[in-house]
Amino acid sequence: MDKERPKELSNFFSTKFIRFLGGKNLLFTLVILLLLACVIFMFDKISFIFTPLQVLFEVVILPGVLAIIAYYLLRPLLGLLEKWRIRRAWGILILYIAVIGIITLLVVLVYPFLRDQFTNLVQEFPNYFMVFTEKTVNFFNHLHVAEYLEKINVNDVVNNFTTETMTTVKNTVSNLAQGVASGITGFVSTLTGIVLSLVTVPFILFYLLKDGEKLPQFMLKICPPRARKEIHAILHDMDKQISSYIQGQILVAMCIGTMVTIGFLIIGMKYALLLGFLAMITSVVPYLGPVIAITPAVIIALVTSPLMLVKLAVVWTIVQLVEGKFISPQIMGKSLSIHPITIIFVLLTAGSLFGVPGVVLGIPGYAILKVLVTHLFTLFKQRYNHYEDENKQKYDL
Repeated sequence: MDKERPKELSNFFSTKFIRFLGGKNLLFTLVILLLLACVIFMFDKISFIFTPLQVLFEVVILPGVLAIIAYYLLRPLLGLLEKWRIRRAWGILILYIAVIGIITLLVVLVYPFLRDQFTNLVQEFPNYFMVFTEKTVNFFNHLHVAEYLEKINVNDVVNNFTTETMTTVKNTVSNLAQGVASGITGFVSTLTGIVLSLVTVPFILFYLLKDGEKLPQFMLKICPPRARKEIHAILHDMDKQISSYIQGQILVAMCIGTMVTIGFLIIGMKYALLLGFLAMITSVVPYLGPVIAITPAVIIALVTSPLMLVKLAVVWTIVQLVEGKFISPQIMGKSLSIHPITIIFVLLTAGSLFGVPGVVLGIPGYAILKVLVTHLFTLFKQRYNHYEDENKQKYDL
């Protein structure tokens, strides 16, 4: 009986259907999936054990991300100073002094203009929005669809929408005012956490600049010798992806902000400096950022005059063409190699899961995950696909 059982199993795995599904590999895959499901179920039942790790991650994530961004921006400059035979510690000190000086100049020279324009825009934007709504309604009333709009009483709809919006805003402000006293403790706690995170960024950045190059070697020493070559390639590609994205995206954002500001100043657009700054900040998010940046500019231009709207369209088109045809290809290149549809899906998914941080960090996170999965899949093929080279030779013949 014992000798017949392996024969029966062998016949079972030799059937055409089971061989089509993978044979014994199918059984192993199902067992692995079952064990993985058991592990997930077990960790879900004891998730309270990982609460301290979750709190630690939430505390460290903000200063860590800011320090990493600053590290990749300053690392090329530090390497340049080292080529000039300046010791690393002195080079870090020089970079700190330069960064502090630049931030001080921006605060002293640029911040007052941004503050004044932002205050004026906040005060005047409700009027801009009302005029924009009225002009939109008048535009549709002069078209052939006016009779259809009359049937649905579009003016009443707009008036009701405006009234409801203003009522909602007033109620929200009232509720916020009532909740200030009860939420003051949480606000102070959150503000304290943010301030502490920002204070710790320079210290984390210092050690990243000082010992950041040694971290991959330390990680390789922990790994088994057989896997060090592959892990070194994975770490190198991840570092290249993050560096290219951060450095390129910051430079592209600065170029877009500068071009938009100059263009708006040339055409006489109100709040040119503030709108240019908004375009620079939002351009960090691909595809969705320009839509966010252009919306208030379109409302202001349409309220100002139809000619201003045409000028705005010309400036924005020129900026997008220059950025898409010259700046991004030269600075960013095709280092990420991510399809635009994939980028949009990643942004929407990451934004739904993690909010604004997910939108900002979704693309580099996806790039890192893509590098890891690509290398793992390549190793999987090298290990299990013994007939790959033979098949290629056969097909070539």
